[in-house]
Amino acid sequence: MNNPIVITIPSHPKYLSVVRAAALLAAEISGLGTTEAEDIKHAVDEACSNVIKYAYKCDCTRKITVKFDDTQNSFQVTIEDSGSKAKLEDIKIRELDEVKPGGLGIHFIKKAFNAVVFDKKKRNGNRLLLTRYKNTDEAVISKQK
Repeated sequence: MNNPIVITIPSHPKYLSVVRAAALLAAEISGLGTTEAEDIKHAVDEACSNVIKYAYKCDCTRKITVKFDDTQNSFQVTIEDSGSKAKLEDIKIRELDEVKPGGLGIHFIKKAFNAVVFDKKKRNGNRLLLTRYKNTDEAVISKQK
């Protein structure tokens, strides 16, 4: 993939199937294996679901932009919205052994991507930068200054 793929969808859950399909195909085109591509599909779906639920508070009239980009060393996904700013201190990662629905999104995202960065430079809304390195399995969550 020499050029980025950019899609913009309405913030309605029924359009998440479009994001899942695009994420899976973009990951496969970039040369990632089937398991990695499936993990990326689930992680991108989860991140976009969180935009709908938390940034847009279930307002289905807004837009989400997802960009897929491939380099020699990495596969990158950028998710942007114009909703409420994410408060990193409010993002909770629940324990895997705690049996209850929900709260596993960060686990899915960290499994699929090595770097998870909330871009603090974006003035309005949120920009989530997700990177899957093709040569390593180290995972980090950080803030870009």
